[in-house]
Amino acid sequence: MAEKVVLAYSGGLDTSVAIKWIEENYHMDVITLTVEIGGERDMDVIQQKALNAGAVKALVHDARGLFVKYFVFPALQADALYEGQYPLATALARPLIAKLLVDAATEEGASAVAHGCTGKGNDQVRFDVSVAALAPHLKVIAPAREWGLTREEEIAYAQKHGIPVPVTVASPYSIDANLWGRSIECGVLEDPWAEPPEEVFAWTKAPANAPDEPAYVEIGFERGIPVSLNGKEMDGVSLIQELHQIAGEHGVGRIDHVENRLVGIKSREVYEAPAATVLLMAHKALEAMTLSKDQLRFKEKVALEYADLIYNGLWFTALHQDIAAYVQSSQRHVTGMVRVKLHKGNATVVGRKSPKSLYSYSLATYDKGDVFDQSASLGFIHIWGLPVKTQAQVQGVEQMEGEAAP
Repeated sequence: MAEKVVLAYSGGLDTSVAIKWIEENYHMDVITLTVEIGGERDMDVIQQKALNAGAVKALVHDARGLFVKYFVFPALQADALYEGQYPLATALARPLIAKLLVDAATEEGASAVAHGCTGKGNDQVRFDVSVAALAPHLKVIAPAREWGLTREEEIAYAQKHGIPVPVTVASPYSIDANLWGRSIECGVLEDPWAEPPEEVFAWTKAPANAPDEPAYVEIGFERGIPVSLNGKEMDGVSLIQELHQIAGEHGVGRIDHVENRLVGIKSREVYEAPAATVLLMAHKALEAMTLSKDQLRFKEKVALEYADLIYNGLWFTALHQDIAAYVQSSQRHVTGMVRVKLHKGNATVVGRKSPKSLYSYSLATYDKGDVFDQSASLGFIHIWGLPVKTQAQVQGVEQMEGEAAP
């Protein structure tokens, strides 16, 4: 009886070819697992495609709710943006898929799991490390990392074995999509000087063609989690989907990023993340009202670490547990409403309010009702500036070489 392997199956080129390749090279029965996390795919078609390609069983798991609750929203609460630009959509999905792969392998009695990641990307690390953390006894097979085929050779292999794939030599883009974002790479995008052609975008309207009239959205948060859109309470999946449509119609969410991959190379990536762009901006605006200056400054450092942790495939680690505990604590009072203006590719926060706001009108205003004691400033400035004054009196103020004298 042949050993079993559970393959994370997207229906794309790499994983479609992988079914036949594993059968030929490892002599294992391939069970596919397709995880629905909002990629706008027909699960029935993909399931049948896997069976037609040689899988002995094709599993489908709708994990959109799990994805949003346990991966997307914690990352949103952390303000996680890799290198200040990438909302980490693909990176967040990988540990979830790895967990479901391990679960399926246990249920099916498989001795291995497999994925379609290449040896040049980040996803191989995310899958391999996650599986090692969750089930170190399982073997991990990565056909695309082993076979050494070029894109053209891979397409030819698929054609030889009658495997239909949604990629041609003339249109070689590699695309990954879920609720939090869509990534596009390969083809002309590998030239960082080339402007992304309009054909690579599917979720966002070209800003020049977006409506002339702006749209406004009001997003309600409770403890850092979005719970309502334009006054209507919604579950996380529905809220993201509706905001995605509104923001995408106004051209919001296009990202063109030359990023530093974990494997040590730079890569040009194009992303579409309409809902993520708006929600991350709105969340930070609400935090600016409800967290103290010191909390905000420290949380910016935590956000960088959290984003790197996700990007680097370290979700199932003790470090993540520690950082996540701080993030959750920081969100205790991040409750309120944020209004965002969407217009011609731009998202701008134009209003915010919170019952936990640290903003005091009576302290901030220069008009009637001002309660700020301006006479207290003199003593404050004296104490604040005392070390500066003392050092200047004793040591003087030295000029840097080449610096003009005052």
